[in-house]
Amino acid sequence: MDRPASHLLRRGRVSIPGQVYLLTTTVEHRQPVFTDLHLARIVVGQLRDAQHCTLARSLAWVLMPDHLHWLVELQSNTLDALMRRMKCRSTCLINRTGKRHGRLWQRGYHDRALRREDDVPAVARYIVANPLRAGLVSRVGDYPHWDAVWL
Repeated sequence: MDRPASHLLRRGRVSIPGQVYLLTTTVEHRQPVFTDLHLARIVVGQLRDAQHCTLARSLAWVLMPDHLHWLVELQSNTLDALMRRMKCRSTCLINRTGKRHGRLWQRGYHDRALRREDDVPAVARYIVANPLRAGLVSRVGDYPHWDAVWL
């Protein structure tokens, strides 16, 4: 079920090409869908596809069992279009596997524009260390679903 105030996430949202954003989205009902390696790699493919299509440059990301953190430099289109494309395509491809059906992602997403003074590589390190902080691995390198341009 969506949070009652999820519509407030859109209030004040601005999409600026060249701006760096931290995007977070969650699986419907926080189901740990991405413990399945094959399903996780489908989402990873969609992150790479967004970069290939020059929608956004992926700076860092981590796909946790039930959510995604994605640090991007927006290139073309809007944040809404980027997220809608990634969510829609990954949902369709995952549903085609027959391992699940219906909506995959919760509606909406959280975005935070990074400021010039923010240390973007430090934000990337924080993102990719999520599996370590969650106790999923003892070393960041042991977690299979992350990437960062600096690491």
